[in-house]
Amino acid sequence: MNRPNPVSVGTIVWLASELMFFAGLFAMYFTVRATLPAQEWALGPDHLKVNQALLVTIVLVLSSVTCQFGVAAAERFQPRRTGALWQLSRWGLQEWITLTFILGSVFIAGQVMEYAELVERGLTISSSPYGSVFFLTTGFHGLHVIGGLISFLFVLGRSFSAKSFGHHEATTAVVVSYYWHFVDVVWIALFGVIYFLR
Repeated sequence: MNRPNPVSVGTIVWLASELMFFAGLFAMYFTVRATLPAQEWALGPDHLKVNQALLVTIVLVLSSVTCQFGVAAAERFQPRRTGALWQLSRWGLQEWITLTFILGSVFIAGQVMEYAELVERGLTISSSPYGSVFFLTTGFHGLHVIGGLISFLFVLGRSFSAKSFGHHEATTAVVVSYYWHFVDVVWIALFGVIYFLR
């Protein structure tokens, strides 16, 4: 009888607690929105650039795809590419996770640029209730993305240092992918609520 991997089960339980954390952030967002006069709330979303946010959202979603390719390589115990760099079908875990790390970093860079532009236009965490809920929800998500990027460095380090790439290294890649997909799904929900639900 195959028992579930305790590391995978533990990660899923932990992600359930993270889901509750983000549910609290969504509740805060909708509570502030419901109690704030409509004309005052409307001033906040006017500062946002939907096209710029859509671009970094696409980048983050693509990073989930590249992450899953990395997991597939890990599950076949292939830590590195077996062909030329341009032969994507021959890439291993290290190439796919490196690309995922780059895409995740581009998302964070886009978020930092957006924050700088919003502050320049006068929207800060203390400027209005809208500014508070915007920066808290997106900021906590950004911190989770940074946590995922650090985890990818750990996955890469483990794959480079392993004498023989096996189940432990593959399991590490799989559980980090759970976290990354979770962070991506949360962002899609945040993006829909913040940028489109006016």
